[in-house]
Amino acid sequence: MKLRSVLMMTALFAACSPKKDDKSAFSVHLITVDPGHFHAALVQKSMYPEVDTVVHVYAPEGDDLQQHMDRIHAYNTREENPTEWKEKIHVGTHFFDEMLEQKKGNVVVLAGNNQKKTDYIKRSVDAGLNVLSDKPMAIDATGFETLKSAFESAKKNDVLLYDIMTERYEITTVLQRELSMLPEVFGTLEQGTPENPAVTKESVHHFYKYVSGNVLVRPTWFMDAAQQGEGIVDVTTHLVDLVQWECFPEKAIDYKKDIRLQSAKRWQTDMTLSQFKTITGVNQFPDFLKKDIVQDSVLKIYSNGEINYTIKGVHAKVSVTWNYKAPEGTGDTHFSTMRGTKANLSIKQGAEQQYKPELYIEQATGQAPLNEQVLQQQIEKLQAKYPGIALKKVKNGWWVTIPDNFKEGHEAHFARVMEKFLEYFKNKNMPAWEVPNMLAKYYTTTAALELAKKSK
Repeated sequence: MKLRSVLMMTALFAACSPKKDDKSAFSVHLITVDPGHFHAALVQKSMYPEVDTVVHVYAPEGDDLQQHMDRIHAYNTREENPTEWKEKIHVGTHFFDEMLEQKKGNVVVLAGNNQKKTDYIKRSVDAGLNVLSDKPMAIDATGFETLKSAFESAKKNDVLLYDIMTERYEITTVLQRELSMLPEVFGTLEQGTPENPAVTKESVHHFYKYVSGNVLVRPTWFMDAAQQGEGIVDVTTHLVDLVQWECFPEKAIDYKKDIRLQSAKRWQTDMTLSQFKTITGVNQFPDFLKKDIVQDSVLKIYSNGEINYTIKGVHAKVSVTWNYKAPEGTGDTHFSTMRGTKANLSIKQGAEQQYKPELYIEQATGQAPLNEQVLQQQIEKLQAKYPGIALKKVKNGWWVTIPDNFKEGHEAHFARVMEKFLEYFKNKNMPAWEVPNMLAKYYTTTAALELAKKSK
Protein backbone atom coordinates (compact mmCIF):
# COMPACT_ATOMS: atom_id res chain seq x y z
CA MET A 1 0.00 0.00 0.00
CA LYS A 2 1.71 3.23 -1.18
CA LEU A 3 2.24 6.04 1.32
CA ARG A 4 0.34 8.53 -0.87
CA SER A 5 -2.71 6.24 -0.72
CA VAL A 6 -2.31 5.88 3.03
CA LEU A 7 -2.24 9.66 3.45
CA MET A 8 -5.43 10.00 1.37
CA MET A 9 -7.14 7.29 3.45
CA THR A 10 -5.99 9.01 6.64
CA ALA A 11 -7.66 12.24 5.51
CA LEU A 12 -10.83 10.32 4.67
CA PHE A 13 -10.89 8.64 8.08
CA ALA A 14 -10.47 12.05 9.73
CA ALA A 15 -13.34 13.52 7.70
CA CYS A 16 -15.72 10.62 8.30
CA SER A 17 -14.94 9.86 11.94
CA PRO A 18 -17.00 11.52 14.67
CA LYS A 19 -15.24 14.36 16.48
CA LYS A 20 -14.11 13.43 19.96
CA ASP A 21 -12.86 16.72 21.33
CA ASP A 22 -13.27 15.64 24.96
CA LYS A 23 -11.72 12.21 24.28
CA SER A 24 -13.75 10.92 27.24
CA ALA A 25 -14.40 7.56 25.58
CA PHE A 26 -10.74 6.54 25.84
CA SER A 27 -8.05 6.97 28.46
CA VAL A 28 -5.11 6.11 26.19
CA HIS A 29 -4.18 7.87 22.95
CA LEU A 30 -1.18 6.40 21.17
CA ILE A 31 1.57 8.31 19.41
CA THR A 32 3.92 6.18 17.30
CA VAL A 33 7.30 7.81 16.72
CA ASP A 34 9.71 6.86 13.92
CA PRO A 35 8.54 3.23 13.62
CA GLY A 36 11.61 1.61 12.08
CA HIS A 37 11.14 -1.81 13.69
CA PHE A 38 8.25 -4.20 13.09
CA HIS A 39 7.60 -4.35 16.84
CA ALA A 40 5.94 -0.93 16.54
CA ALA A 41 3.20 -2.52 14.45
CA LEU A 42 2.90 -5.67 16.59
CA VAL A 43 1.75 -3.53 19.50
CA GLN A 44 -1.29 -2.77 17.29
CA LYS A 45 -1.97 -6.31 16.11
CA SER A 46 -4.78 -6.37 18.69
CA MET A 47 -7.35 -3.81 19.82
CA TYR A 48 -7.77 -2.58 23.40
CA PRO A 49 -11.02 -1.09 24.77
CA GLU A 50 -9.30 1.75 26.60
CA VAL A 51 -7.14 2.78 23.62
CA ASP A 52 -8.40 5.26 21.02
CA THR A 53 -8.60 3.82 17.51
CA VAL A 54 -6.92 6.98 16.16
CA VAL A 55 -3.14 6.74 16.33
CA HIS A 56 -0.89 9.66 15.43
CA VAL A 57 2.31 8.64 13.65
CA TYR A 58 5.27 11.05 13.54
CA ALA A 59 8.15 10.02 11.29
CA PRO A 60 10.36 11.00 8.39
CA GLU A 61 8.96 9.96 5.04
CA GLY A 62 10.60 6.80 3.72
CA ASP A 63 10.63 3.02 3.66
CA ASP A 64 10.43 2.55 7.44
CA LEU A 65 7.16 4.50 7.60
CA GLN A 66 5.80 2.80 4.49
CA GLN A 67 6.44 -0.68 5.87
CA HIS A 68 4.86 0.24 9.19
CA MET A 69 1.72 1.48 7.46
CA ASP A 70 1.60 -1.64 5.29
CA ARG A 71 1.59 -3.81 8.42
CA ILE A 72 -1.18 -1.79 10.07
CA HIS A 73 -3.19 -1.95 6.84
CA ALA A 74 -2.74 -5.74 6.79
CA TYR A 75 -4.10 -6.00 10.35
CA ASN A 76 -7.06 -3.78 9.45
CA THR A 77 -7.95 -5.82 6.38
CA ARG A 78 -7.31 -9.39 7.52
CA GLU A 79 -10.27 -11.75 7.36
CA GLU A 80 -10.16 -12.98 10.94
CA ASN A 81 -10.68 -10.44 13.72
CA PRO A 82 -9.52 -7.35 11.77
CA THR A 83 -8.34 -4.31 13.69
CA GLU A 84 -9.83 -0.83 13.27
CA TRP A 85 -6.87 1.51 13.58
CA LYS A 86 -7.03 4.94 11.98
CA GLU A 87 -3.50 6.20 11.48
CA LYS A 88 -2.97 9.96 11.18
CA ILE A 89 0.46 10.56 9.68
CA HIS A 90 2.71 13.54 10.37
CA VAL A 91 5.86 13.57 8.21
CA GLY A 92 8.67 16.06 8.06
CA THR A 93 12.23 16.84 9.04
CA HIS A 94 11.24 18.08 12.49
CA PHE A 95 8.65 15.41 13.21
CA PHE A 96 9.77 14.81 16.80
CA ASP A 97 9.66 18.48 17.79
CA GLU A 98 6.23 18.67 16.16
CA MET A 99 5.08 15.67 18.21
CA LEU A 100 6.21 17.28 21.46
CA GLU A 101 4.57 20.58 20.55
CA GLN A 102 1.23 19.11 19.46
CA LYS A 103 0.86 16.33 22.06
CA LYS A 104 -1.85 14.53 20.11
CA GLY A 105 -1.76 11.65 22.60
CA ASN A 106 -0.51 10.61 26.02
CA VAL A 107 1.44 7.39 25.32
CA VAL A 108 4.46 7.37 23.01
CA VAL A 109 5.32 4.02 21.39
CA LEU A 110 8.97 3.67 20.38
CA ALA A 111 10.34 0.83 18.26
CA GLY A 112 12.96 1.86 15.76
CA ASN A 113 16.51 3.11 15.39
CA ASN A 114 18.14 2.51 18.77
CA GLN A 115 20.79 5.19 18.26
CA LYS A 116 18.01 7.79 18.60
CA LYS A 117 15.69 5.96 20.97
CA THR A 118 17.17 6.89 24.34
CA ASP A 119 17.03 10.59 23.47
CA TYR A 120 13.42 10.16 22.30
CA ILE A 121 12.60 8.50 25.62
CA LYS A 122 14.17 11.28 27.71
CA ARG A 123 12.56 14.12 25.77
CA SER A 124 9.15 12.42 25.83
CA VAL A 125 9.02 11.90 29.59
CA ASP A 126 10.46 15.39 30.12
CA ALA A 127 7.39 16.64 28.21
CA GLY A 128 5.06 14.71 30.49
CA LEU A 129 4.31 11.86 28.08
CA ASN A 130 4.15 8.18 29.03
CA VAL A 131 6.45 5.87 27.05
CA LEU A 132 6.15 2.24 26.01
CA SER A 133 9.50 1.40 24.44
CA ASP A 134 10.78 -1.60 22.58
CA LYS A 135 14.07 -2.99 23.83
CA PRO A 136 16.81 -1.95 24.09
CA MET A 137 16.20 1.41 25.76
CA ALA A 138 19.97 2.04 25.85
CA ILE A 139 22.77 0.59 23.71
CA ASP A 140 25.89 2.03 25.34
CA ALA A 141 27.21 3.53 28.58
CA THR A 142 26.30 7.08 27.52
CA GLY A 143 22.76 5.94 26.74
CA PHE A 144 22.51 4.28 30.14
CA GLU A 145 23.28 7.59 31.87
CA THR A 146 20.56 9.26 29.79
CA LEU A 147 18.15 6.47 30.68
CA LYS A 148 18.83 6.96 34.39
CA SER A 149 17.89 10.61 33.98
CA ALA A 150 14.78 9.61 32.06
CA PHE A 151 13.54 7.44 34.92
CA GLU A 152 14.13 10.32 37.34
CA SER A 153 12.16 12.62 35.05
CA ALA A 154 9.35 10.07 34.68
CA LYS A 155 9.02 9.87 38.46
CA LYS A 156 9.03 13.65 38.78
CA ASN A 157 6.37 14.07 36.08
CA ASP A 158 4.31 11.10 37.27
CA VAL A 159 4.42 9.31 33.93
CA LEU A 160 5.05 5.67 33.06
CA LEU A 161 8.24 4.50 31.34
CA TYR A 162 8.21 0.79 30.51
CA ASP A 163 9.92 -1.55 28.09
CA ILE A 164 8.43 -4.37 26.01
CA MET A 165 9.53 -7.63 27.62
CA THR A 166 7.60 -10.18 25.56
CA GLU A 167 9.58 -13.20 26.78
CA ARG A 168 7.97 -12.98 30.22
CA TYR A 169 4.82 -14.30 28.52
CA GLU A 170 6.33 -17.38 26.85
CA ILE A 171 4.61 -20.27 28.64
CA THR A 172 7.71 -22.45 29.06
CA THR A 173 9.49 -19.54 30.74
CA VAL A 174 6.44 -18.78 32.89
CA LEU A 175 6.33 -22.39 34.10
CA GLN A 176 10.09 -22.52 34.59
CA ARG A 177 9.69 -19.57 36.95
CA GLU A 178 6.68 -21.13 38.70
CA LEU A 179 8.50 -24.43 39.27
CA SER A 180 11.61 -22.67 40.55
CA MET A 181 9.47 -21.21 43.33
CA LEU A 182 8.41 -24.69 44.51
CA PRO A 183 11.07 -25.94 46.97
CA GLU A 184 9.55 -29.44 46.89
CA VAL A 185 10.47 -29.62 43.19
CA PHE A 186 13.43 -27.32 42.69
CA GLY A 187 14.96 -26.95 46.11
CA THR A 188 16.80 -23.63 46.12
CA LEU A 189 18.79 -21.95 43.38
CA GLU A 190 22.43 -22.98 43.25
CA GLN A 191 25.09 -20.28 43.31
CA GLY A 192 27.10 -21.92 40.56
CA THR A 193 30.58 -21.07 39.34
CA PRO A 194 31.99 -19.21 36.33
CA GLU A 195 32.62 -22.59 34.66
CA ASN A 196 29.20 -24.00 35.61
CA PRO A 197 26.73 -21.13 36.07
CA ALA A 198 23.54 -21.62 38.05
CA VAL A 199 21.58 -19.96 35.25
CA THR A 200 22.29 -20.18 31.52
CA LYS A 201 20.24 -18.57 28.78
CA GLU A 202 21.12 -18.77 25.10
CA SER A 203 19.26 -17.26 22.17
CA VAL A 204 19.76 -17.87 18.45
CA HIS A 205 18.20 -15.41 15.99
CA HIS A 206 18.11 -14.96 12.23
CA PHE A 207 18.20 -11.93 9.95
CA TYR A 208 15.94 -13.64 7.39
CA LYS A 209 12.61 -14.44 8.99
CA TYR A 210 8.82 -14.34 8.59
CA VAL A 211 6.60 -11.90 10.51
CA SER A 212 2.81 -11.99 10.29
CA GLY A 213 3.11 -14.48 7.43
CA ASN A 214 5.44 -12.40 5.25
CA VAL A 215 9.22 -12.29 4.76
CA LEU A 216 10.45 -9.48 6.99
CA VAL A 217 12.05 -6.52 5.19
CA ARG A 218 14.83 -5.19 7.40
CA PRO A 219 15.83 -1.52 7.31
CA THR A 220 19.44 -1.05 6.16
CA TRP A 221 20.41 0.52 9.48
CA PHE A 222 19.41 -2.68 11.31
CA MET A 223 22.74 -4.15 10.17
CA ASP A 224 24.69 -1.20 11.61
CA ALA A 225 25.67 -1.93 15.21
CA ALA A 226 26.08 1.80 15.81
CA GLN A 227 22.36 2.29 15.10
CA GLN A 228 20.72 -1.00 16.07
CA GLY A 229 23.13 -1.75 18.90
CA GLU A 230 25.43 -4.73 19.14
CA GLY A 231 23.98 -8.13 19.93
CA ILE A 232 25.36 -7.95 23.46
CA VAL A 233 23.09 -4.96 24.25
CA ASP A 234 20.13 -5.90 22.04
CA VAL A 235 18.62 -9.39 22.31
CA THR A 236 20.53 -10.10 25.53
CA THR A 237 18.22 -7.51 27.12
CA HIS A 238 15.51 -10.18 27.17
CA LEU A 239 17.85 -12.79 28.62
CA VAL A 240 19.17 -10.55 31.39
CA ASP A 241 15.59 -9.54 32.20
CA LEU A 242 14.55 -13.19 32.52
CA VAL A 243 17.48 -13.99 34.81
CA GLN A 244 16.30 -11.24 37.18
CA TRP A 245 12.59 -12.04 36.79
CA GLU A 246 12.97 -15.79 37.36
CA CYS A 247 15.77 -15.99 39.92
CA PHE A 248 14.58 -13.14 42.14
CA PRO A 249 10.83 -12.83 41.51
CA GLU A 250 9.38 -9.49 42.61
CA LYS A 251 12.64 -8.45 44.27
CA ALA A 252 14.44 -5.21 43.47
CA ILE A 253 17.96 -5.44 42.05
CA ASP A 254 20.45 -2.71 42.92
CA TYR A 255 22.89 -2.64 40.02
CA LYS A 256 25.54 -0.85 42.09
CA LYS A 257 25.60 -3.62 44.70
CA ASP A 258 24.09 -6.74 43.17
CA ILE A 259 25.67 -6.98 39.69
CA ARG A 260 29.29 -8.06 39.19
CA LEU A 261 30.55 -8.53 35.65
CA GLN A 262 33.16 -11.25 35.24
CA SER A 263 33.75 -11.49 31.50
CA ALA A 264 32.13 -10.51 28.22
CA LYS A 265 32.87 -11.07 24.57
CA ARG A 266 31.50 -10.05 21.19
CA TRP A 267 31.94 -11.43 17.69
CA GLN A 268 30.72 -10.81 14.18
CA THR A 269 28.30 -12.41 11.72
CA ASP A 270 29.24 -12.24 8.04
CA MET A 271 26.61 -11.15 5.52
CA THR A 272 27.18 -11.11 1.76
CA LEU A 273 25.88 -8.35 -0.49
CA SER A 274 23.45 -10.85 -2.03
CA GLN A 275 22.04 -11.71 1.40
CA PHE A 276 21.83 -8.01 2.26
CA LYS A 277 19.81 -7.36 -0.92
CA THR A 278 17.40 -10.18 -0.08
CA ILE A 279 16.39 -8.86 3.33
CA THR A 280 16.52 -5.10 2.61
CA GLY A 281 15.62 -4.80 -1.07
CA VAL A 282 18.59 -2.43 -1.44
CA ASN A 283 21.17 -3.25 -4.11
CA GLN A 284 24.26 -1.69 -2.52
CA PHE A 285 25.64 -1.28 0.96
CA PRO A 286 24.95 2.29 2.16
CA ASP A 287 27.88 4.52 3.04
CA PHE A 288 27.33 4.20 6.81
CA LEU A 289 28.09 0.46 6.57
CA LYS A 290 31.36 0.81 4.66
CA LYS A 291 33.30 0.85 7.92
CA ASP A 292 32.18 -2.77 8.48
CA ILE A 293 32.76 -4.14 4.95
CA VAL A 294 35.70 -6.31 3.87
CA GLN A 295 36.64 -7.33 0.33
CA ASP A 296 33.92 -4.96 -0.97
CA SER A 297 31.22 -7.59 -0.58
CA VAL A 298 31.11 -9.00 2.97
CA LEU A 299 29.49 -7.08 5.79
CA LYS A 300 30.72 -7.96 9.29
CA ILE A 301 28.12 -7.27 11.98
CA TYR A 302 28.78 -7.31 15.73
CA SER A 303 25.49 -9.08 16.36
CA ASN A 304 26.77 -11.75 18.78
CA GLY A 305 27.73 -11.54 22.42
CA GLU A 306 28.14 -13.35 25.72
CA ILE A 307 28.03 -12.04 29.29
CA ASN A 308 29.23 -13.90 32.39
CA TYR A 309 28.28 -12.21 35.64
CA THR A 310 26.93 -12.66 39.14
CA ILE A 311 23.62 -11.30 40.37
CA LYS A 312 23.20 -11.31 44.15
CA GLY A 313 26.04 -13.85 44.23
CA VAL A 314 24.46 -16.21 41.68
CA HIS A 315 26.57 -17.01 38.61
CA ALA A 316 24.73 -16.43 35.31
CA LYS A 317 25.63 -16.61 31.64
CA VAL A 318 23.64 -15.16 28.76
CA SER A 319 24.56 -15.32 25.10
CA VAL A 320 23.03 -14.39 21.74
CA THR A 321 23.98 -15.57 18.27
CA TRP A 322 22.67 -14.20 14.97
CA ASN A 323 22.79 -16.32 11.83
CA TYR A 324 21.56 -15.23 8.42
CA LYS A 325 18.79 -17.80 7.94
CA ALA A 326 17.46 -20.72 9.93
CA PRO A 327 17.48 -24.23 8.44
CA GLU A 328 14.19 -25.17 6.78
CA GLY A 329 11.46 -25.89 9.32
CA THR A 330 13.25 -24.10 12.15
CA GLY A 331 13.40 -20.54 13.45
CA ASP A 332 14.69 -18.47 16.34
CA THR A 333 15.50 -20.68 19.32
CA HIS A 334 15.86 -20.31 23.06
CA PHE A 335 17.73 -22.57 25.50
CA SER A 336 17.64 -22.06 29.25
CA THR A 337 18.69 -23.91 32.40
CA MET A 338 18.15 -23.06 36.05
CA ARG A 339 20.07 -25.35 38.43
CA GLY A 340 18.47 -26.09 41.79
CA THR A 341 19.57 -28.14 44.78
CA LYS A 342 16.95 -30.81 43.95
CA ALA A 343 16.39 -30.49 40.18
CA ASN A 344 17.33 -28.57 37.06
CA LEU A 345 14.68 -26.78 35.02
CA SER A 346 15.59 -26.72 31.34
CA ILE A 347 13.98 -25.24 28.25
CA LYS A 348 15.14 -26.90 25.04
CA GLN A 349 14.25 -26.13 21.43
CA GLY A 350 16.31 -28.44 19.26
CA ALA A 351 15.58 -31.12 16.70
CA GLU A 352 14.27 -33.51 19.36
CA GLN A 353 11.67 -30.86 20.29
CA GLN A 354 10.88 -30.18 16.60
CA TYR A 355 12.34 -26.71 17.19
CA LYS A 356 9.55 -25.73 19.55
CA PRO A 357 10.34 -24.75 23.16
CA GLU A 358 9.73 -27.53 25.69
CA LEU A 359 10.27 -27.55 29.46
CA TYR A 360 11.91 -30.37 31.42
CA ILE A 361 12.45 -31.17 35.10
CA GLU A 362 15.78 -33.01 35.17
CA GLN A 363 17.74 -34.95 37.72
CA ALA A 364 20.37 -32.67 39.29
CA THR A 365 23.88 -34.09 39.29
CA GLY A 366 24.80 -35.68 42.62
CA GLN A 367 21.30 -35.28 44.09
CA ALA A 368 18.79 -37.87 45.27
CA PRO A 369 16.35 -39.19 42.64
CA LEU A 370 13.30 -37.02 42.06
CA ASN A 371 10.19 -38.26 43.87
CA GLU A 372 7.49 -38.74 41.24
CA GLN A 373 4.66 -38.61 43.77
CA VAL A 374 5.86 -35.26 45.10
CA LEU A 375 6.26 -33.92 41.56
CA GLN A 376 2.74 -34.97 40.61
CA GLN A 377 1.32 -33.31 43.73
CA GLN A 378 3.07 -30.04 42.91
CA ILE A 379 1.98 -30.14 39.26
CA GLU A 380 -1.61 -30.67 40.43
CA LYS A 381 -1.32 -27.44 42.42
CA LEU A 382 -0.17 -25.58 39.31
CA GLN A 383 -3.01 -27.08 37.28
CA ALA A 384 -5.43 -24.75 39.06
CA LYS A 385 -3.63 -21.86 37.40
CA TYR A 386 -2.58 -23.65 34.20
CA PRO A 387 -5.23 -26.30 33.44
CA GLY A 388 -4.06 -29.26 31.40
CA ILE A 389 -0.34 -29.20 32.15
CA ALA A 390 1.05 -32.62 33.00
CA LEU A 391 4.21 -34.67 33.41
CA LYS A 392 5.59 -37.31 31.06
CA LYS A 393 8.56 -39.48 32.06
CA VAL A 394 11.62 -39.07 29.84
CA LYS A 395 15.28 -39.93 30.17
CA ASN A 396 16.80 -38.24 33.23
CA GLY A 397 13.56 -36.63 34.35
CA TRP A 398 10.15 -35.42 33.24
CA TRP A 399 8.80 -33.44 30.33
CA VAL A 400 6.21 -30.82 31.30
CA THR A 401 3.51 -31.16 28.64
CA ILE A 402 1.60 -27.95 27.93
CA PRO A 403 -1.78 -27.60 26.17
CA ASP A 404 -1.70 -25.73 22.86
CA ASN A 405 -3.98 -22.97 24.12
CA PHE A 406 -1.09 -21.66 26.25
CA LYS A 407 1.29 -21.58 23.27
CA GLU A 408 0.39 -18.18 21.87
CA GLY A 409 3.59 -17.40 20.00
CA HIS A 410 5.90 -14.40 20.01
CA GLU A 411 3.63 -11.99 18.14
CA ALA A 412 0.72 -12.52 20.55
CA HIS A 413 2.96 -11.62 23.47
CA PHE A 414 2.97 -7.97 22.39
CA ALA A 415 -0.71 -7.74 23.31
CA ARG A 416 0.12 -9.19 26.74
CA VAL A 417 2.78 -6.53 27.31
CA MET A 418 0.38 -3.79 26.20
CA GLU A 419 -2.31 -5.11 28.53
CA LYS A 420 0.14 -5.05 31.44
CA PHE A 421 1.23 -1.52 30.53
CA LEU A 422 -2.41 -0.39 30.38
CA GLU A 423 -3.05 -1.93 33.80
CA TYR A 424 -0.13 0.01 35.26
CA PHE A 425 -1.26 3.16 33.46
CA LYS A 426 -4.84 2.92 34.67
CA ASN A 427 -4.23 1.77 38.24
CA LYS A 428 -0.82 3.37 38.82
CA ASN A 429 0.23 0.06 40.35
CA MET A 430 3.52 -0.76 38.64
CA PRO A 431 5.49 -2.80 41.19
CA ALA A 432 8.28 -0.96 42.99
CA TRP A 433 10.87 -3.45 41.70
CA GLU A 434 10.27 -2.76 38.00
CA VAL A 435 12.26 0.49 37.69
CA PRO A 436 15.37 -0.61 39.63
CA ASN A 437 15.33 -3.87 37.68
CA MET A 438 15.12 -2.07 34.35
CA LEU A 439 18.12 -0.02 35.41
CA ALA A 440 19.96 -3.16 36.53
CA LYS A 441 19.21 -4.82 33.21
CA TYR A 442 20.54 -1.97 31.07
CA TYR A 443 23.54 -1.48 33.33
CA THR A 444 24.42 -5.16 32.85
CA THR A 445 24.21 -5.03 29.05
CA THR A 446 25.87 -1.67 28.47
CA ALA A 447 28.67 -2.26 30.99
CA ALA A 448 29.25 -5.70 29.43
CA LEU A 449 29.70 -4.04 26.04
CA GLU A 450 32.38 -1.78 27.49
CA LEU A 451 34.09 -4.80 29.05
CA ALA A 452 33.90 -6.83 25.82
CA LYS A 453 35.49 -4.01 23.83
CA LYS A 454 38.39 -3.92 26.28
CA SER A 455 38.78 -7.69 26.26
CA LYS A 456 39.36 -8.23 22.53
